[in-house]
Amino acid sequence: VQLVESGGGLVQPGGSLRLSCAASGFTFSNYAMSWYRQAPGKERELVATIIGIRDLTSYADSVKGRFTISRDNAKNTVFLQMNGLKSEDTAVYYCKSWYGSGYWGQGTQVTVSS
Repeated sequence: VQLVESGGGLVQPGGSLRLSCAASGFTFSNYAMSWYRQAPGKERELVATIIGIRDLTSYADSVKGRFTISRDNAKNTVFLQMNGLKSEDTAVYYCKSWYGSGYWGQGTQVTVSS
């Protein structure tokens, strides 16, 4: 199993980024996928999850209305569209597959700063 995140970077407050996570090694469409983040000195927190054949989604309260999780099963990729970014969104963002015991990507840094 391999998960490779991309799309992180430096963005000004109020800006947008779109993260991608390319998955391989399992039947992607059969499993829920999540995005987590970890800021310096803080615990890793769940940001968003997409699950089921109807692509049901759930979000942390801190990102509701600003972030959108989606997936493209044909490309084995999950996305996190982040709008209205704030300085407190600065963190390393990780994708996670709920296949088996759970698998993590290596993370991508998102820095929100003027």
